Amino acid sequence: MVDPSDRVEDENVAEALFSTDAVAEREKSEGDGETTDNTPDWEFKTRDVIILRELARDPQLSAREVTDVLAEKHGIDVSHVTVSKAIRNMRDEGVFREALIPHESYFVFALMEFMFNPEHFADNWRDAMEHIRDSQYSIFYFLADGVYQWKAVMMFPSQEAESRWLHEFYKEHGKVVNNVRSSTMTNVLKFGTTPGLFDHLESEEG
Repeated sequence: MVDPSDRVEDENVAEALFSTDAVAEREKSEGDGETTDNTPDWEFKTRDVIILRELARDPQLSAREVTDVLAEKHGIDVSHVTVSKAIRNMRDEGVFREALIPHESYFVFALMEFMFNPEHFADNWRDAMEHIRDSQYSIFYFLADGVYQWKAVMMFPSQEAESRWLHEFYKEHGKVVNNVRSSTMTNVLKFGTTPGLFDHLESEEG
């Protein structure tokens, strides 16, 4: 059993993972949506990979609990202060991203795919891009290769809200897109990072 004071002392790993201030600062620093190489500058140690794996399994673990796992299962003897610092440093370097995603029963989730009209693209792409990026309904916005497209995972309080948003988007930016494909998510079969995935990250002993 973990002493509740440990969670206060550790400043709670969950808070470190889901700090909205940290997310906002990182998004601000990531530029205006143009392609950049923002790969985190981080050399993984075995300890780091295990920490990420355990937090993927249970994001609510305190630093002391993660420290216990490191010692009992992996023979890595470090202090909980070191573990807490490692988590914060990885977060600050952008090694992992955070987001609060509500349960799908509360919102309508949709995948939007935006095709372009080359005739008006050069003069109008930025306003359209920022409209999607800055929308309160956008939770994941990205470029896809193959057929050059913008795609966005969005969530709306209702189908009506989704329809209104599309209508307004077409009114303001219709000349830069030829059509929008919208797919509504009906059933979530899996959502989350499998802990073992982190084993593929390069690491060095230590």
